[in-house]
Amino acid sequence: MAKILLVEDNEMNRDMLSRRLIKRGYEVVIAVDGKQGVDMASSEGPDLILLDMSLPVMDGWEAAGHLKGNPATKDIPIIALTAHAMAGDREKTLEAGCDEYDTKPVEFKRLLGKIQGFIG
Repeated sequence: MAKILLVEDNEMNRDMLSRRLIKRGYEVVIAVDGKQGVDMASSEGPDLILLDMSLPVMDGWEAAGHLKGNPATKDIPIIALTAHAMAGDREKTLEAGCDEYDTKPVEFKRLLGKIQGFIG
């Protein structure tokens, strides 16, 4: 069973995404801020990270940099989740270290397709 680390501070988003991912057969572990997400990526060894970019303590931009700069987590695919949907925002998340980008509100089928592209 593939493990997904969901780094999301909004309780409604966490609940909706985690329930739908579990229903699809994924194991889901949750972090509520960027620092906790970076720490859990090392300890949990997820197959993929869903990373909100607007997080407390350490935002997603900084967290992505830490994750890609750490030899233990640099190869874990990161999908940025963000309400930032302006021209250039996708490129900014990729430059920060994310491997893919998806906008909020999340369209689950589209996100699931991106997840499956990385981990099946």
